[in-house]
Amino acid sequence: MFKYFIFLLFVSLTVTAAPININTANSTEIANALNGIGLKKAEAIINYREKNGSFSSLDQLNRVKGIGKKTLKNNQQDIQFAAP
Repeated sequence: MFKYFIFLLFVSLTVTAAPININTANSTEIANALNGIGLKKAEAIINYREKNGSFSSLDQLNRVKGIGKKTLKNNQQDIQFAAP
């Protein structure tokens, strides 16, 4: 039984989420998908996107207040920039 528990714990920790399209996701989806991004920062991403258009790179996403290079580096594999 203990081995089964350890196996389930390991499997649950290794499951990764699918990348999120930063140009079409809503704030809740962004906050849930990205580490270090809460609802407030996710809303700032949406507001910036609505004012300035779609993102095409991490550099553009770095222009959002409260989103730093470290946060982007930690999430770069989980962010897609497909056009809406």
